[in-house]
Amino acid sequence: MPLEIVRNDITKMKVDAIVNAANSSLLGGGGVDGCIHRAAGPRLLDECRLLGGCRTGEAKITGAYNLPCKYVIHTVGPVWREGLYGEREKLVSCYRASLALAEERGCETVAFPLISSGIYGYPKDQALRVAVETISAFLLEHDMTVYIVVFDRNSYQIGKKLRSDIQEYIDDRYADEHADSEGERLRRFNAGALRGAAHFYGAPERVSECRVMPERKAARAAQSLDDAVGELDESFSEALLRMIGERGMTDAQCYKRANIDRKHFSKIRGDKAYQPGKRTVLAFAVALRLSLRETEELLRKAGFALSHSSKADIIVEYFIARGNYNIFEINEALFAFDQNLLGA
Repeated sequence: MPLEIVRNDITKMKVDAIVNAANSSLLGGGGVDGCIHRAAGPRLLDECRLLGGCRTGEAKITGAYNLPCKYVIHTVGPVWREGLYGEREKLVSCYRASLALAEERGCETVAFPLISSGIYGYPKDQALRVAVETISAFLLEHDMTVYIVVFDRNSYQIGKKLRSDIQEYIDDRYADEHADSEGERLRRFNAGALRGAAHFYGAPERVSECRVMPERKAARAAQSLDDAVGELDESFSEALLRMIGERGMTDAQCYKRANIDRKHFSKIRGDKAYQPGKRTVLAFAVALRLSLRETEELLRKAGFALSHSSKADIIVEYFIARGNYNIFEINEALFAFDQNLLGA
């Protein structure tokens, strides 16, 4: 998928290039910088000595040596000084300059740390917002897979108010759904199944009055089943392509806004019977800016439904209900609550 947030050690990422949050000397330091130099070995430092340092907001590229990638892109982030000295613009420049170098070298996969969010003191939630906004804007115009790599939960934060609002939304829905006893849910399920069976076989409304069908009724039911199977509704793929056309979108606009790569979309377009995963359906619902009712309809095309037994579903519902269709912001929240991201 084009932009993914992962919890990992950046020195273990098997990508074309990793980005180093370096200092201006490019001669190594603490944090991510020190880890990358130790993992790459002494030849990385030898090459960095030839580069003559790097200014804040700029980037330079070297080989990767002992790392499992091809290149290391070194960029110097700003030191946080209450946001009064152009820190945001300089941080945006770090991401843009690094992505430009990666594209110039033909990189298809790039992994970033959260630049400046360590000893440089940039607030983690704001650093994340800059990273996501800048990378996602780049990906709307370019084909590349980019990872934001965080080492542990403490290095990853979304805004406190957003987290609080989402948690309250989850509590209002998820808690009620799970307060019900397992026995009560099983009783309701069994009763519903019996009613459904009675209705299908043409039985009276009361389940207790069910009787064995005559052979003629059984034949008619079988014939009706054959007819029903022969009159299937439009498939997920057909519905998706229809909706893209109705909204005047191009294929590329749709799959990029859904955070889905071109190859995956090509499979969906080329196979009328394609069976997507639930996260893929929700990603397209977000890309198409569907209402909750329309989202439910698209999910049904693939055999799914929104469920208040799923925190991920509730989080997506939270954003759609508020008209926020930014797939990257939704994925930030999903990652913060330890849920799978959309588009994968």
